[in-house]
Amino acid sequence: MPKLETVDLRPKKHFDIREIGRVETVRKFIVIGRDLPSCINGEVVEFANGERGVVMGFKDDKVQILVMGSATEIRNGDEIYNRGEELRVPVGKNFIGRIVSGIGNPVDRGSAIEPDDFYPVFREAPGVMDRVPVKETLETGTICLDAGIPVALGQRQLLIGDRMTGKTTVAIDAILNQKSTGVICIYCCIGKPYVSLMKQLHLLNERGAMAYTIIVNGTSSAPVAEQYLAPYTACSLGEFFMHNGQDVLVVFDDFSKHAWVYREISLLLERAPGREAYPGDIFYIHSQLVERAGYLKPELKGGSMTFLPIVEILQGDVTGYISTNLISMTDGQIYFNSNLFNKGLRPAVDFGLSVSRIGSKAQWPAVREVSKSLRIDYLQYQELLQMSQIRASALSKEAETKLKRGAMMTQILTQDKNKPVPIEYQVLVLFALSKGLLDSHPPAQVREFVDEFNTFIQTADPEILTKLRTAKELSPEMKKKVEELIKSYFEHKVFKKPAAK
Repeated sequence: MPKLETVDLRPKKHFDIREIGRVETVRKFIVIGRDLPSCINGEVVEFANGERGVVMGFKDDKVQILVMGSATEIRNGDEIYNRGEELRVPVGKNFIGRIVSGIGNPVDRGSAIEPDDFYPVFREAPGVMDRVPVKETLETGTICLDAGIPVALGQRQLLIGDRMTGKTTVAIDAILNQKSTGVICIYCCIGKPYVSLMKQLHLLNERGAMAYTIIVNGTSSAPVAEQYLAPYTACSLGEFFMHNGQDVLVVFDDFSKHAWVYREISLLLERAPGREAYPGDIFYIHSQLVERAGYLKPELKGGSMTFLPIVEILQGDVTGYISTNLISMTDGQIYFNSNLFNKGLRPAVDFGLSVSRIGSKAQWPAVREVSKSLRIDYLQYQELLQMSQIRASALSKEAETKLKRGAMMTQILTQDKNKPVPIEYQVLVLFALSKGLLDSHPPAQVREFVDEFNTFIQTADPEILTKLRTAKELSPEMKKKVEELIKSYFEHKVFKKPAAK
């Protein structure tokens, strides 16, 4: 007879292994707990009412916990559960086109997001041996950046300036310009008004940029913990694509507000305030973030993550604590001058205080050729213009020539917001300037040339732009063809006469 097997029909027991502590004190969004000897920094704990928190530090035998939701229902004596889990956020390709909170939950009233993986929020940055030197261009679509202060894939370029000087506009234009490049974009809003985020969302939707963009919502109306964790979550989302061989652009808007949030948290944790009341580890907080950008070596699939952190300063003072910290840990800064902005120059980038430590290594050979003296020529023009306004005497012929050429450069570098310019078209315009093909025309005609030459060339010879993007350099034959096209444009163009005053 066959042997009969006995089947145990009793329900199997599920063991929930956890450490149980107690709430001792509640301070706004900070909870002081006790009886949790196994906790470590960055771990997730759960309160009796279902809210979660993240361990921020220790004092004597007490645990300091940042509540990730609302702390209004947490009371003294409530239980705290620790399961020894580090804080992780969901990541994956399904997050593209969505708005998520500072801890990765969807907040756009859409369906639930199916993640591909869960990444730790406080992940270590790639090591030096895991990286390669950055040398490929990140096309921002802003002429004065691509030609004068280039940004490379994997670079960390700081956008710094006073309030309302166009920092966010340049960063958003860089996102808009990635439409056909395959770069995944992440816009991380930290501590700004909700209406500001909605304004950027409307623009991204209108231009079709949400098809390759993720928005991390850490606005001022979000819980403090989400504002603090938002840039870490943005990094983790970007790292998923970077480790899968894709290029990522992350905009942090802005780190000044993030520093304010961390200062508020630290003061409630009773940590000693230092310079400008910021805690002593604020440098570590931001350096831990920006170090996660980089370009991975081919063995690790060769993905990259580029950071554009934004910092707001007061009255042009770059010597503040947060601004100097970030200047020292990034690969360069783009300084937005409020005086230039008030004069009507858009974008108001100050070439004198802006720098890219990657430099021309990140430029196309064609861009490098036509813009090698652009910065120094423009700075000399601004100095000469200032002197000519002070001195009423007649200028020399050489000075008048430089002033006219500087006025032409101003017309070329002035750019309307939310209208990024492809690099191949930038090369053609700058080629016309460098070869003196615009010298015989007044600045008003140069402005019309910049605005309309793209339409002209699409009709006359659209293949030249495709050839230039493929080769990334100007061959002698191509230069000759471009000169002919520019001359043909001015020959057939009937310019509008200036309106009578």
